[in-house]
Amino acid sequence: MTEITVLKQNPAGELLYQWQGKLLSEASNQVLIEAAFNAESGKLMDIQLNQGDRFLETYYLDRWFNIFEIRDPQDDHLKGWYCNVSAPAVLRPGELAFRDFALDLLVYPDGRQFVLDEDEFAALDCAPDERQLALGGLAQLQAEFAARFRKRL
Repeated sequence: MTEITVLKQNPAGELLYQWQGKLLSEASNQVLIEAAFNAESGKLMDIQLNQGDRFLETYYLDRWFNIFEIRDPQDDHLKGWYCNVSAPAVLRPGELAFRDFALDLLVYPDGRQFVLDEDEFAALDCAPDERQLALGGLAQLQAEFAARFRKRL
């Protein structure tokens, strides 16, 4: 597995945060990276995030979002999905960058969905066309997760 640096940027392309991961797979339009949660432990709504939690991060090179599957490192149980509304990822040798648009979707293992940070998104300084693409990305995410859980019923 190849080491890769993930660069989270604001809509203007300025670096906000970076972390290391392992490149698990790469296809024509998506990249799968495994990384350990390295921020401070805490709660995200009802989900307990701990340092070392296993994140399986799917980045799309042609969609306005990415999806982080969150798993407990001890027993690998699914804690949920954290999805960033973001411009399509850019993959370069040794690094992957994405421009984050603040809007997030949290999905519980039972399918419940919660949109987060709508106030931050509303306050963002970004182009109107990018704002529309971001809202479209959120709608696509919500529809895809709803369809996933309809199939389980």
